[in-house]
Amino acid sequence: MLLQAVALTLCHTFVKAFNLKISSRILSVVLLSVLGAGFLLNSCTHSPYVLPQNLRTGDPTICFERDVLPIFISKCGNSNCHDASAHRGGYTLDNYANIVSKGIVPGNVAASKIWETVAIIKTGEEAMPKDGAPLSASELDILRRWIETGAVDSGSACSNNPCDSNNFTYSGAIAPLMQKYCTGCHSSASAQGGSLSDYASVKNEAVSGSMIPRISHQSGYNAMPSTGFKLSDCQIAQVKKWVAAGAPNN
Repeated sequence: MLLQAVALTLCHTFVKAFNLKISSRILSVVLLSVLGAGFLLNSCTHSPYVLPQNLRTGDPTICFERDVLPIFISKCGNSNCHDASAHRGGYTLDNYANIVSKGIVPGNVAASKIWETVAIIKTGEEAMPKDGAPLSASELDILRRWIETGAVDSGSACSNNPCDSNNFTYSGAIAPLMQKYCTGCHSSASAQGGSLSDYASVKNEAVSGSMIPRISHQSGYNAMPSTGFKLSDCQIAQVKKWVAAGAPNN
């Protein structure tokens, strides 16, 4: 009855304002239809589309452990933001189960809050990472494709290009490790623990004798990365061999 009264009032207003030769009954029916449709649209809520489990094939070029997890470890899961202790905003971004539990909608990038905060800057919303460099174009591309194809835990790419402990040059092994797992927290000399973003800084840390115990999570040292994630045995072996060789810039 209230909706009908509103419609009749509106129809009389339109008729008077525009001197329309239309009956109030017909115009009220039209306005009721419009108002009713608007009411239904406003009252409906829809859950975001989630890719069905059987369609979550993953991108064959992306391995979660190798390509996606390092982004979260380095850029998001440090001790001030989204590790298990800080847990800012209710997000813990240190392993697969925690990452997909909140803010990731498999198959739906637009509905994934994590994607929105790192890729789309909205007025009044805080961009992430909060205290670090934004994700690079390649990191955003990896994250987008991973979500689009189902945000799966692993993929066929995980068996490709496995770690080779005999490759321990700075350019081929050490620098990429620092970039993936360390520079999110250690991006400048003013960062807690100093910088690991250039050769001189990495070498200084290595020859000081603390790098290997930290990445090996030895007792008495602050484990690195600080999220509790540990480099693989092969990756640790690469660092050990590089340090043993004198930490050359090769």
